Parts: sequence; C-alpha cells; structure tokens
Amino acid sequence: MIELQGLTKRYGDKTAVDDLTFTVRPGVVTGFLGPNGAGKSTTMRMILGLDHPTSGDVTIDGKHYAQLSDPFTYMGALLDAKAMHGGRSAYNHLLCLAQANRIPRARVDEVLETVGLTSVAKQRSKGFSLGMGQRLGIAGALLGDPRILMFDEPVNGLDPEGIHWIRNLMKGLAAQGRTVFVSSHLMSEMALTAEHLVVIGRGKLLADTSMADFIEQNSRSYIRVRTPQPERLKDVLSVAGINPVLTGDGSFEIHDGDPAKVGELAAQHQLVLHELSPQRASLEEAFMQLTAGSVEYHAGVHGEPAAPQPNWGGQWQQKQQEKRQGKEA
Repeated sequence: MIELQGLTKRYGDKTAVDDLTFTVRPGVVTGFLGPNGAGKSTTMRMILGLDHPTSGDVTIDGKHYAQLSDPFTYMGALLDAKAMHGGRSAYNHLLCLAQANRIPRARVDEVLETVGLTSVAKQRSKGFSLGMGQRLGIAGALLGDPRILMFDEPVNGLDPEGIHWIRNLMKGLAAQGRTVFVSSHLMSEMALTAEHLVVIGRGKLLADTSMADFIEQNSRSYIRVRTPQPERLKDVLSVAGINPVLTGDGSFEIHDGDPAKVGELAAQHQLVLHELSPQRASLEEAFMQLTAGSVEYHAGVHGEPAAPQPNWGGQWQQKQQEKRQGKEA
C-alpha cells in the first residue's frame, strides 16, 4: 500500500505537487491521471525517494522507500524505459540489476520470457524499438517479484498485442493481491484496465474514486432515439412529460429518461424505432470535463487564445465536502 499525506513539492515559485493526500490500495489497478504538467511524474519520483518533498510525507506500507531493506523485492517501478546502458544486452542489463539486489540469476530468464524478449535477450538494448524498450523496462520492474508495482506510461510504443498483454499483466498482478499504480494518457486503455482512479491537475487532487463513480459524476448520460416519424414521436413523448432534444443527425436525445418507458410508449402508438440506446460518456469525456480548468497548455484556434475553462475539479471537491458533512450530520 502506498500512502501520501499532504505531499507537496515546490521548485522555486513553481508548485509541482500541492498537498496531495490519497492511498493506493492492493488488489486493484489504480489509474493515475492528469493533464501534462499536472505533477504525476514528480509524485512518482517522490514515492521512490528520487525527489524529496518540500512538505508532507509518502510511505510504502508505513516505511519510506529508503528504509526498505530489499527495495527491488518490495517495489518495482518503470518511470523511464530509456534509463539503461544501451551497450548492454537485455540479459546483461537485467543481470546487473539482479546481482546488485541479491536476486537469483534464474529470475532474469523468467522475466525475459514473461515480457516476450527471450529471442532478443543477447541483443544490445540500443537497437531496440520503443516498444521493446518498454518491455525491457517492465521486465526490470518485475525482476524482484515485488508486491507493489508502479508504471509510468507502460503502453507507450507498444503494438496492439503488446497493449493487450500489459493490460492483462496488470490485472493479473492486482488479482494476486498486489498494489498496482499506473499512469497513462491513453484513456481508452485505462478505461479497460483500472478499477480505481486518482486524478490530479496542477498538482492538486481532483478525484479519488472508483472508475464507475468517476464517469457517473463527471459526465452526462442520455437516451438516443431514431425514428422515421420524428414529429409523431416528439408529440407522444411530450404528452408523457418527456422532452426530447433533436440533434443535428436527426436523432433525439432524452435526458433523465427511462429507455423501457420510451420503448413502451413507441409500441403503444405503433411508432417504428430505428434506434433506442442508452448513451454514457467515455472515460476520456469525463476526464476532459473534470480537468478542463486544470490544463496548463490550451491550444487556441487559428491563433486565437483558448477560452477560459470551468473549474470542474473545484466542483468535485465541493461535492465530496458536502458528502462528508452530510455523513457527520
């Protein structure tokens, strides 16, 4: 388990991480999301003791990383897949790590097979593709068979087969009761992998919740209806107190409605429906909405400055405070 308490990191006048408090628990894949410059990499570096916090604390099962007697067997991490000697073969790179951390030589062959690099084990890593380098970095994280794993952009450079493999690997590790903490910008993949999300923006915590609750709280859901008789359908629904909104493609959007009720009304009035489907926002849409006010670099259109964005993160924090106050009452 990884625990952060008021973790803060400043570089001069720049606050990279601002009073972060959250817990990464075992048994689930926890996704770590945030826009560029949000402070994710700095947070991960502080977890590993590579950067020292300005204030606050971060512990791994109650200990600082530097206090772990066998860190490689306790926690494995991939922060930069290029952080290796390019002149060494994949095998020798892992062997050096193993010997420096009192890990049996046999483990090197095991992790090479796990990541699919056995056939290129004797090749120098400087000739590896980006995806092969990622696999080697993941092998290094797995080398000590650790109970806690942390990955920063693990799917970067991987092909579809590789992405499918790392997804199943992380899920499998979590199913074994291990702590898995992963940062990624690939929202579609994170939606298939993570069960819990921690979202930050400009160093501040924006969300710490389950995947399902995150999407529900930060997106809109509606019913999409298409019919060759739009005017009749609109009249029928309006009489029933349902207000459909006509979209540009000729379909209707119904908010806060029941798909079963809409279908029954259409059947009662012998209306043909070409589509009746509940729509739910994707993780990417929910993420964009929550972090809109925390994006440091907004792209304008045709030279025009980007419009100011609403502070969805502040609204999420206000909702959480209201929930806590309701429980205390």
